[in-house]
Amino acid sequence: MEVWSLALLVSVCWTRAWADSIIHIGAIFDESAKKDEEVFRMAVSDLNQNDEILQTEKITISVNFVDGNNPFQAVQEACDLMNHGILALVSSIGCTSAGSLQSLADAMHIPHLFIQRSTAGTPRSGCGTTRSNRNDDYTLFVRPPVYINDVILRVVTEYAWQKFIIFYDSEYDIRGIQDFLDKVSQQGMDVALQKVENNINKMITGLFATMRIEELNRYRDTLRRAILVMNPSTAKSFIAEVVEANLVAFDCHWIIINEEINDADVQELVRKSIGRLTIIRQSFPVPQNISQRCFRGTHRISSSLCDPKDPFAQNMEITNLYIYDTVLLLANAFHKKLEDRKWHSMASLTCIRKNSKPWQGGRSMLDTIKKGGVNGLTGELEFAENGGNPKVIFEILGTNYGEELSRGIRKLGCWNPVSGLNGSLTDRRLENNMRGVVLRVVTVLEEPFVMVSENVLGKPKKYQGFSIDVLESLSTYLGFTYEIYVAPDHKYGRPQENGTWNGLIGELVFKRADIGISALTITPDRENVVDFTTRYMDYSVGVLLQKAEKTMDMFACLAPFDLSLWACIAGTVLLVGLLVYLLNWLNPPRLQMGSMTSTTLYNSMWFVYGSFVQQGGEVPYTTLATRMMMGAWWLFALIVISSYTANLAAFLTITRIENSIQSLQDLSRQTDIPYGTVLDSAVYEHVRVKGMNPFEKNNMYSKLWQMINRSNGSENNVQESQAGIHKVKYGNYAFVWDAAVLEYVALNDPDCSFYTVGNAIADRGYGIALQHGSPYRDVFSQRILELQQNGHMDLLKHKWWPKNGQCDLYSSVDPKYKGGALDIKSFAGVFCILAAGIVLSCLIAMLETWWNKRKGSRVPSKEDDKEIDLEHLHRRVNSLCTDDESPHKQFSTSSIDLTPLDIDTLPTRQALEQISDFRNTHITTTTFIPEQIQTLSRTLSAKAASGFSFGSVPEHRTGPFRHRAPNGGFFRSPIKTMSSIPYQPTPTLGLNIGNDPDRGTSI
Repeated sequence: MEVWSLALLVSVCWTRAWADSIIHIGAIFDESAKKDEEVFRMAVSDLNQNDEILQTEKITISVNFVDGNNPFQAVQEACDLMNHGILALVSSIGCTSAGSLQSLADAMHIPHLFIQRSTAGTPRSGCGTTRSNRNDDYTLFVRPPVYINDVILRVVTEYAWQKFIIFYDSEYDIRGIQDFLDKVSQQGMDVALQKVENNINKMITGLFATMRIEELNRYRDTLRRAILVMNPSTAKSFIAEVVEANLVAFDCHWIIINEEINDADVQELVRKSIGRLTIIRQSFPVPQNISQRCFRGTHRISSSLCDPKDPFAQNMEITNLYIYDTVLLLANAFHKKLEDRKWHSMASLTCIRKNSKPWQGGRSMLDTIKKGGVNGLTGELEFAENGGNPKVIFEILGTNYGEELSRGIRKLGCWNPVSGLNGSLTDRRLENNMRGVVLRVVTVLEEPFVMVSENVLGKPKKYQGFSIDVLESLSTYLGFTYEIYVAPDHKYGRPQENGTWNGLIGELVFKRADIGISALTITPDRENVVDFTTRYMDYSVGVLLQKAEKTMDMFACLAPFDLSLWACIAGTVLLVGLLVYLLNWLNPPRLQMGSMTSTTLYNSMWFVYGSFVQQGGEVPYTTLATRMMMGAWWLFALIVISSYTANLAAFLTITRIENSIQSLQDLSRQTDIPYGTVLDSAVYEHVRVKGMNPFEKNNMYSKLWQMINRSNGSENNVQESQAGIHKVKYGNYAFVWDAAVLEYVALNDPDCSFYTVGNAIADRGYGIALQHGSPYRDVFSQRILELQQNGHMDLLKHKWWPKNGQCDLYSSVDPKYKGGALDIKSFAGVFCILAAGIVLSCLIAMLETWWNKRKGSRVPSKEDDKEIDLEHLHRRVNSLCTDDESPHKQFSTSSIDLTPLDIDTLPTRQALEQISDFRNTHITTTTFIPEQIQTLSRTLSAKAASGFSFGSVPEHRTGPFRHRAPNGGFFRSPIKTMSSIPYQPTPTLGLNIGNDPDRGTSI
């Protein structure tokens, strides 16, 4: 009220002094800027009360208000002021009318002091008025030129931004930053522009309604770096709306630039924002001495304008300050003109008439104003040769990253057109000291990244694993503590139909957790909604398979040859045996004396089989055709047996692997082993995207996707990784999953029954997920890089993936079957064949015994072979061999020795008829001759031998007394000893029986 009363009193005084004053100033203000008039009148009042400047002269004023966007009205009001007679024209309007007033002032030679005003506190844009050094330029620009392009460019360069968005309000002329846009475009920066409507809430709602979730996530990422070119009230509303809509996060960094931002605006902007905030505003020097704040030399300024605690001073705009200093500058110029006695009286000018003449004293007054200077509320106010004010200072204020409201702000530096930036601007997120910070960590159990190490009832679970070790290393270095909990649905997370996320990612999106850690891979979809640190371990897709086990087949000895080949070999043996029999039947061979081999079909078959299994045997076949056939057969048998032996060794020492899989390509080419992964996992999406990409050169992923997507993914996929591992161990299945997880499973399997294959090229990595815009991302990434550089990360990897593990990861054969001693299982089939042969022979022996007994019970025929009673034979032979010419022979008591010489001592054929019962009977006997007997005296006559038949002994003999000697040629009596036959040596024979190796004769 005091200010308004003072202004009213001054207005009354002006009216009374109008006719008597020689100093009259005209002013044109925007009709929306009523405060400009107040400050203008207060400045005139302060000067009229200062007798040291104008002494007894007083300043009178005339003020007119115009529409800032109506140049015609501005010119009309200016002409009206000139018609009354003015020494200078002060205007505070926009650029639209400024050009018209400039032309009018130049034409009428009236000094024009132009103070550019922006609409509603919006940052200024260059007016684009032409300036020249000609003498007819009567306009002076009180406010400095617009340096917003230079200031922003320098600040953005210092922060090293490469991608950001510029928001501007509806009142701002975007052409004002055209020079800045051109320069950043030349430097390769990615800049986006967006106009902020008056209804900010409606604009934000429209973004959510029109953008898909992917587009909204990309837009949220763009908002992490932004420049706000708008008036303070709009900036405060915009920040509050985007923070409430969760479009910005803790790591966002926004720059607000406006010359009109006061201290109250700064505090409120900091309170409403999160993340880091940089404020650029125009600043003015403030006297260090508080008592001198309201004094400029001998001039005293009203306390309502210079006291920073005064509400009126706190709400003053920069235009108001320049208006006050403009009046002070004019007063000093008038004072100088009065002292120099070069005063030119005011003239009444008419703008409408064509032949109107300009003011004659205009040039002199303009020069006096340009050469003068003043120290006012804006500091030093003076003009350059071109009529502009070069004195300007921009203050750069900033906050640290954080989410707490009402956090402090500090001065980062300042900028002026002469020296540029004075200060250091760094975009450092966080210091290494995070002591006292407690982070809430969400995880998913996945060996060996995160596992429960201790679960005591009533106490928090303790976790261990590779990812936990990495988190613990970060905690030790940075000083924070953490609390871990498992995601409620035990999933990593994927977008749902309504656009939200579930699982671990969903916990971060809904800000229920600060960071997420597990076997979490960095994917584009996840990066759209959360932030990731740099990768701390490479990622690749692998396959878990079961090692080939040796099949315990009882008849593994038959495995080297196929069943059809065995059938061919068996048929060949029968065929060759039959051919040998036929060839010998067509051309009977000559058998040597004493040979027991006959050319029957049975013997032919037996001989062919014996030669095939390399057991040898007597070769009775002497015909050329038979020998040719047997030579070919032996060559055939040699090749077959050699091949069998070599192949059998391979089968008994090395496990043969059917459909061996050693790569992802091998897996995709086969269909015998089904394979899959965890449904809706990152691996599932990775294979789906690559498999459905028509530009993918390698069709491996397309084949993998066909198998994985069978029955819409429900046939071969599992719900969690442990189910897939269990399916591999106890079934015919291959599990496609993270290679690191599968390697750990294969290394720690107690049976070493797994092996892994995979892609050696790592296309992604494991990272720590954080909330979108988290301030901890960069400091975590920096520490992870340090752990990798100093080798500590490698030590953690070797802890969970040792190089010398108990199991071989990459061998598809169980180590216990790799060579070594052969066990009984390898030869079980051979023993089975031997046992079958023994059982079969026993059955045949029993059958033969039964058959012989049955045959012996029948009445023998004349053609049948007769059983020999050895005791009876002894008596008959002794009786027949006894005569007068030959001495008695002495036979061994343990056997009957009958040689051709003995038979020759028998009497005539008539005498032999007495033992005719033994005709047609084959007798084989061997004579044991004492060592002292060297010769025999008699020979067997032909007629004596005619009563016996020659041939081999029949195979089957029956009778209680018949017995075959161990060498196959003796008849021994099991009951009695044999009688002696008189024997007399014949000196005329001359046979050396001792040199006979057989000592036997077949009769």
